[in-house]
Amino acid sequence: MFYRFVYPLVRFFTPLNVFQYITFRAAYAAITSLLICFLFGPAVISFLRRKEAGESIRADGPQTHQVKSGTPTMGGLLMIPAIVLSSILWMDVASYYTWAVVFTVLGFGLIGFIDDYLKLYRRNSDGMRAGVKIAGQTIVALVVTLWLYGRGSAVTTQLYFPFFKDPLIDLSVLYIPFGVFLLVGCTNAVNLTDGLDGLATGLVIMVALTFAALAYLAGRVDFASYLQIVFVPSGGELAIFCLAVVGACVGFLWYNAHPAEIMMGDTGSLALGGAIGVVAMTIKKEILLVVIGGVFVLEVLSVIIQVVSYKTRRKRVFLMAPIHHHFELMGWAESKVVMRLWILGGLFAILSLSTLKIR
Repeated sequence: MFYRFVYPLVRFFTPLNVFQYITFRAAYAAITSLLICFLFGPAVISFLRRKEAGESIRADGPQTHQVKSGTPTMGGLLMIPAIVLSSILWMDVASYYTWAVVFTVLGFGLIGFIDDYLKLYRRNSDGMRAGVKIAGQTIVALVVTLWLYGRGSAVTTQLYFPFFKDPLIDLSVLYIPFGVFLLVGCTNAVNLTDGLDGLATGLVIMVALTFAALAYLAGRVDFASYLQIVFVPSGGELAIFCLAVVGACVGFLWYNAHPAEIMMGDTGSLALGGAIGVVAMTIKKEILLVVIGGVFVLEVLSVIIQVVSYKTRRKRVFLMAPIHHHFELMGWAESKVVMRLWILGGLFAILSLSTLKIR
């Protein structure tokens, strides 16, 4: 918004020229969302406590988690407005990317809010029926994918693999179900990872920072040409969105760090998962997302392996899934599990950036 309505005034006041720069707007998008979370965090936590919007802990979960029962949830009610407002203020509102990412965050956030609300209403950890929840996620994902498919360029349906400069496959119309699967998978991956204080929040910060760098490079024709990656016109606007996500997550982590004063809930985890997925699709890093979000992938795989093993052999591979609970039951302190998975997440981020020069 500032770019469209403030930057034109540069002819009257030359310092306003800074509003044309992606780096300037991205930095202040992060600061804006961070300050929103800092300023309104205590009020949101207090409101949720008054409404008795406390977390319901799984009965079969680690016993050490029972002390978390009653901790305010629906932390997405703090993060989502921060991300959306910051994005609209600092991104180019004439770009369809802006409204694609905003719709994605709001759409998946709404599904998560309904799920959280039902958990609170029923006073247990069961929210929406699994089939209904997946159906809702699929509808939002389908709308977003069709939006990108219909407005995209010739490379929209092509898939680029790490270490290769040229696309290896063009999915054509099959990109639509692929995009739906990717978005639904991302949202559920972040949701599964959100089981320890600060775990998912910190990992999303690393993933969003990585995507901010990749989006900035993809949006610059000179850098994209030099690195032999896909040039995405106006892709730099997505770097602004990514840093808005980073700012909101850092602000939320202030209250979500162990011991958490508020939990993300499905409201936040589904919205953040959707945010990661839609950026990967728009800058053509769908496959690299598996590396960037490596910890999220491991969390999902641990659940799949556990379920398949139990159904086929009646034996469990892990003490408990997702895998962060396995480490807890091994005797690791919660803070140690979080810190070590953060370190692993950082390594995945560095590995993904290294692929820029290895192709």
